[in-house]
Amino acid sequence: MVEIRAAAGKDAGAIAQVHVASWRTTYAGIVPEAYLASLKEAEREVSWREWLTLDVDVFVAELEGEVVGFVSGGAIREPVEGFDAELFAIYLLREAQRRGIGTALLGRLAGSLKARGFRSMMAWVLEDNSSGGFYSRSGGVRVASKEMDVGGVMLPVVAYGWKDLEAIWKGVGAV
Repeated sequence: MVEIRAAAGKDAGAIAQVHVASWRTTYAGIVPEAYLASLKEAEREVSWREWLTLDVDVFVAELEGEVVGFVSGGAIREPVEGFDAELFAIYLLREAQRRGIGTALLGRLAGSLKARGFRSMMAWVLEDNSSGGFYSRSGGVRVASKEMDVGGVMLPVVAYGWKDLEAIWKGVGAV
């Protein structure tokens, strides 16, 4: 059984492990291999320890006591018209994918952001990310595009937007 819970400082190492492992599997062939190889869990753990002290919502998914995924979000960082919140990151270990865990994480974040007074949410996603269908299936619609530097290479990214957080939250059974 999967448990979705608010992340705490003690989770920084597990989140870093999921973050690095997910980048290496999700972005292989998209992001420069040298960049993926350079990712260090210890460095990400330091970043996550700091990130967990900020005004952001972070939730982890635990399966049999092990963190297998996470989601983070908060106030939008770069204005996109019609949206006030942003899904910063959602990552799952490969073996935890296609089991409804990502949908549960998305729903938990949407419910939390709605409770904080946000109405809508968007997420920047690498255009070549094979997980793009996840955003569409969850009701996200492409609303913008740009290029982003990842590992010294400019890559196309698209913004998926949800105009109504409550629709996401209710759509996944108010996790």
